[in-house]
Amino acid sequence: MKRLFLSAFLFAAILASGNAQAQLKVPSLSPTAKITQDFSVSNIEITYSRPSMRGRKIMDDVIPYGKVWRTGANAPTKVKLGEDMEIGGMRLKAGEYSVYTIPDRDKWEVIFSTATGNWTADGFPREYDAARIKVKPTQLNEDVQTFTVQITDITFNSCKIEIMWERTKIVLPVVADNKDVVAGNIDKAINSTNVPYFQAASYYYETNQKTELAQKYVNMAIDQNPKAFYMWYLKARIEKRLGNNEEAMSAAKKSIELATGTPNELEYKRNNQKIIDDLNKQKRATQPAD
Repeated sequence: MKRLFLSAFLFAAILASGNAQAQLKVPSLSPTAKITQDFSVSNIEITYSRPSMRGRKIMDDVIPYGKVWRTGANAPTKVKLGEDMEIGGMRLKAGEYSVYTIPDRDKWEVIFSTATGNWTADGFPREYDAARIKVKPTQLNEDVQTFTVQITDITFNSCKIEIMWERTKIVLPVVADNKDVVAGNIDKAINSTNVPYFQAASYYYETNQKTELAQKYVNMAIDQNPKAFYMWYLKARIEKRLGNNEEAMSAAKKSIELATGTPNELEYKRNNQKIIDDLNKQKRATQPAD
């Protein structure tokens, strides 16, 4: 009985030790990072590990030229697209991809693979390639100590995925063909209960589309909220683009008046005054000389 009790005690101690080890948290040399960036009408999600230089030579040493790299440590980098996009000129469907790269001194090959269950870069099946993109690397002036992937230069329908380590950077241009989708979303929203006239007008103005429709929507937004100085500022810009200079001047002055006394007073006074100055300059240029 004593032996049975001792055996049970030892088993419990071993089990407790195993659980303690399983729960042990220590610093990682290549910690995992996750980026979720709103883009277009969905988002881009990137999960990757971030090794650091730690005094090592990286390119053509830790990462050999001409060999497949999992684009990070521990596991291949994963990119999840919330909608169909074009990356580096190649069309990719919405979904998740593993990203492998073949670095070289003068060019990199970036591979988007639908085989997302692989752990290493060895033997991943080529038949699962969704795209292979050739990119010319650029040289940086200073070391990037920790491997970095980031999303930059975001517009309504484009952005860039940048991959950097040591003094090497590659850039993947991303484009979303979203004009029809956004136009459909706007048409649907305009017929809803809470009509987003201002957002629709802003989108059409910023993308330089359907300026007359942007004018219609901003006027309807102002009818709903006539004291919104930021709406009058948008109206001033739209009217200026349409060549309606008197309306643009009046809207800019109204925006300044309504912004006075708010935390945004200086910003809107500066921005609207620029419109006023530009319009006055145009007016003087068209006046006949004495």
